Parts: sequence; structure tokens; C-alpha cells
Amino acid sequence: MKKIGTVVVLLFVLIVWLPLAGGQAVQPGIPLFVSIVPQAFFLERLGGNRVDVTVLIGEGQSPHSYEPTPKQMAKLAAARAFFSIGVPAEKGVMRKIRQIHRNLLIVETHRGVPFRYLDERHDDHGQGHEKRSAVQGGKEPDPHIWMDPKLVKIQARNIQMALQQLDPLHRQEYEANLKAFLADLDRVDARIARSLAPFRGGRMYVYHPAFGYFAEAYGLKQIPIEVEGKQPSARQLADLIDRAKRDKVKVMFVQPQFSRKGAEIIAKAIGGVVVPINPLAPDYLENMEKIAIEVEKGLR
Repeated sequence: MKKIGTVVVLLFVLIVWLPLAGGQAVQPGIPLFVSIVPQAFFLERLGGNRVDVTVLIGEGQSPHSYEPTPKQMAKLAAARAFFSIGVPAEKGVMRKIRQIHRNLLIVETHRGVPFRYLDERHDDHGQGHEKRSAVQGGKEPDPHIWMDPKLVKIQARNIQMALQQLDPLHRQEYEANLKAFLADLDRVDARIARSLAPFRGGRMYVYHPAFGYFAEAYGLKQIPIEVEGKQPSARQLADLIDRAKRDKVKVMFVQPQFSRKGAEIIAKAIGGVVVPINPLAPDYLENMEKIAIEVEKGLR
């Protein structure tokens, strides 16, 4: 009986102490919310297993028109922080967040990012111009700021500072993660710049204008088929077809979150093809290089 008692005590000790032996690894991560899928990649690179990230606007959904579900809003109430990036869908979400979770930390990851603004003036071919501006002037900023690795570096620093505020005990770990992530961003940026250097001044015809920052970063020109969610009219399509023929382009780039119809009409008229590229893919670094490869092939 004494031996049995000893065994029972040992088993009890093992049951109690074995889960603790793993230390921090068995503890749940800090519950955090982000707006879009690429942000989850940024948070997980910087926070590692110390963060538990939930994405509000999932892959395949549009950041321009998404409405959060009641289930998401309930889960958000338990989060420690919400990392915004400036996409249009956040406007309504922010109002709801402040109503149900007044103590939630709101981290504006786009703080310090120089935004571009769409200029709705048209040339004689009916196509919108775009520009970078220091002031908004009543125009909506282009929210696709993750499409330039240099701008992601600004966002990464904002994220790192917020993580340190939420979890100061692991400050050095977050600093090391930031350093490694910035180095990876620089490497990808340099590779893309080298691959697209021969095509500076080239034109990217895209359905939705999500690639303005990408184009600007690598010396290209984005020509959007749709602006501000509007389908092109028959006249605008005809103008775009004429322009595409003059530019001698053969590729129309489309995103899975939007209709292919306008791009397919133009591609058929110019004897070209429609090529999908996704600005919201989960693996940000890999996806940026994939996009660069498709753009390079399209501009050859």
C-alpha cells in the first residue's frame, strides 16, 4: 500500500508540473485583431507565438465593402488590441468597437505612412490619373499601403511599439523579430527592384487600383479599369481598349476580390490575356515576389 501511495503522489506531481515545464510555450498568445490577411503575417512575424491573431476581413473578401459578423464583434470584445491599416471597411467597425470595447487599444499601423490619393480628373481617353499628395483635399486616400515593402517597414515599427506596450517583458524579443523582418523586407524589395528595373515606365493594366504603391515603388504606371468601385461604361471601355492597343499591352491583371468582366472584355479586344494577382494573399513576402514575376512576364 505504501508503494501504491508513493506512485499516486508521483503521478500527481507529474500531472501538475509537466504542463508548467514548457513555460511560456503553453500559454495562450495575446488576443489581437487585424483588418486584413497581410497584417496577420506582419503580427505573426513580429510577435511569434506570443500573439493570437484574428483577421476581420478574410481572404477573398473586399476591404472596401466588408461588414463584420456578430460573432466577430463578440470575439473582438475579448481582444487586447485592434491593428487598423486604413481600409474603408474599418470606418463602420471603429464605431462599433468604441461602443462595445472602450478600453481596447487601437493601433494605427498606417501612422507615418505617406498616402497616395486618386485624382478623378480625366484625360481625353477617359482614364483617371493618380498622384501622391501631402494633403487629402477631399479625396479618399489609396488604402493599399502594404503593396510597397518600404511602407510595410513603417507599419512594422508601429506594430512592434504596440507589442512592447502590451507585453513589455518581451521587449527584446520583439526588437529582434523586427530586425529580422526588416531585413527580409529589404531583401525582397531589392530582388523585385532588380527584376523590374528593365521595365521602368511600363504600364500595369489592373481591374481594381490596388497596385499604385507597388507601381510607384518600382517605376511603373498603374492603369485602373475600375475606380472607386465603379464598373467602366461602354465609352470608357472603348477608350481603355484604344489606349491598351497604343501601349501594346497584352495582360490585364485582376484580383480575386473583384469582377473579371471588364478586364476580360479588354483582353479579348486586344488579343491579350487576364492574369490573376492577389494583394491579400497570406504569405506577404512570397506573394510580393509572385506578383513581381507575373508583372515582369506581363511587361515583356
